[in-house]
Amino acid sequence: MTRSPERQALLFRMEEARRQTQRQLDMIDRQITAKMTALVPSLGRRRSGYRRGKPPAPEAFLARYRSSLAAITAERQPEIDALARKLARQEAAIAAFQARPEFNASARGPERECRHHRRERSAP
Repeated sequence: MTRSPERQALLFRMEEARRQTQRQLDMIDRQITAKMTALVPSLGRRRSGYRRGKPPAPEAFLARYRSSLAAITAERQPEIDALARKLARQEAAIAAFQARPEFNASARGPERECRHHRRERSAP
């Protein structure tokens, strides 16, 4: 199961680029989470308190939370979409590279060559 060093290096670089793109997406997710965590106290302060014996509605807090989350996510959506497309392209390129006959043939080793190459070597 030997592969050429060049192919191994290329595959490693492709996988590392994919990991880097995934890290960027994860970082954006963490930044959005941190922003929302910082906003939670200010979202809860808007309650009007008990008016005429009615407790504050918990749905109002959730509605404010969801609208804030949608606004913050919308700010970063073009970046998220671009990175998601890039990640999909990278994953497809890695899969195509690993499915290439040259990649599989080099992984199999010289003992399992195709019939065409065996005929060429056995010809006088």
